[in-house]
This record gives sequence, structure tokens and C-alpha cells, in this order.
Amino acid sequence: MTITYKNTPVFYSTKGTGNPLVLLHGFLESHKIWLPFTDKLSSERQVILIDLPGHGQSGTLSDVHNMELMAEVVREVLNNIGISEASIAGHSMGGYVSLAFYEKFPTMVKALALINSTSEEDSEERKFNRDRAISLVQKNKRSFVSMAISNLLTKKNDQKFKGELNILKEEGQKLTENSITAALKGMKIRTNKTELLAQFKGQKIIVAGQKDPVMSFNSVKRVAKKTNSTLKTFPDGHLSFIENEADLLEIMLLID
Repeated sequence: MTITYKNTPVFYSTKGTGNPLVLLHGFLESHKIWLPFTDKLSSERQVILIDLPGHGQSGTLSDVHNMELMAEVVREVLNNIGISEASIAGHSMGGYVSLAFYEKFPTMVKALALINSTSEEDSEERKFNRDRAISLVQKNKRSFVSMAISNLLTKKNDQKFKGELNILKEEGQKLTENSITAALKGMKIRTNKTELLAQFKGQKIIVAGQKDPVMSFNSVKRVAKKTNSTLKTFPDGHLSFIENEADLLEIMLLID
């Protein structure tokens, strides 16, 4: 299904009934990453999948897709469906959007699950790397997308899940240069949400890969402890929805 927000199409799908769970994808991804989970989850509750701005079948809204703008898009979808409260699980960038959503619309959030994500802002080094990435996208988008997705796994898993990664890369290549850079700029300027997460009284789950090449495991552990969140760990990288699909599903079935 598609709604229009600020003259721009936003894609979403919904399946199941009761106790809504919103699933948000990460950077260069789309709602399709959650399709292997949808049947099982929707047998117990309503599951809403959304293509965030500039991703999947949703259009580009701005030169900068900050997390707050993406959160507004999520609210617009929920309002359109008629949902006033939902649990939210987000992978990587989707986790950043989940926290921005809670900050803007606190009464609408029942539970939060950050999957391969964090409440912390970018380090100075990470911000520098975002700028480098923007430059690379403008020079050679195809090369950037392929490299960026391959860098999310350990070398071993990069080969083990080659087929799954190729599908991800194909989806990523469909994104425009503008949509990719808009997300990079938005992630770069996001603010620290650790205190906000600590104040949240609902269920809080953080899923982390011990060998995540782009998300410091020790940093995520520190966030989980500081925010009193339940930490679930896997021995692999940044794409738990691929590397640890069955075990991640079991965790997602526990979300309130």
C-alpha cells in the first residue's frame, strides 16, 4: 500500500491483527528484509512494514533525511492505518528512527527493540567516514553500495551468505544517489538518545553482533547497561536478520 506524504509516495504493508509491531529497515535496505519474519510474527499480532524515505518503494523527501523526518513518516503511516500505540523494532538506521519516533511521539510507543543499532551519536571518525561515503556515492554509486554491504559482515560470513548479500546489493543499487546521500547526511547529524532510552519505561531490547564490523560491540554493551535494556548477543556481524535469522525471530516473538 502507498500513502502520500508531502507529495511523496511512502510504501507500507500490514498483516495480522492486534498488538501492532512496526519493523523498520536499515540503510540501503527496504521492508523486504523482514519478509522471512512476517508470517510467523503476524500469526500472533499485526505487523507493519515500512519503506523509509528514499528506500524501497518510498520516494525521496529532502536533501537530508534526518531521523526526525523519517519518524514523522512512520507516524503518518500509523495514523493512516488507525494505530495509536505500537511496539517498534528497527535494524541499524531503523533503530535510530525508532528512538527519534519515541522522542517525538512518546505516548505511541509500547516497546523498543534496537537490532544492530545504538542510541549513541556518530563519533567524529564516523562523521568523517560519512562525508567520505557521500563523496564516493557521487563518484561511483555502484561501487559504494557493493562495498558498503559487503563491509557489514565478517569475511567468513561475506562468503557464507553471498546469495543473500547479492539480493541486498540489488535492492541497494535501485536507490538514487540523492536518496543515499540524504540518509547519510541524516545519520551523521543525529543526536545522542541514550538518556532518552534510559528514561523509557517500556520493554527495551538491544540485539548486537559480537563481531559487528561497523557497530562497536563494547559500545553497545555499555549502552545496554546504562539504559537498563535487555542485551541479546550473537557471535556474528551487522546483519543479524540474515546471519542469525532463526534466533532473531525467537527474540522478536518476545517483544511486548
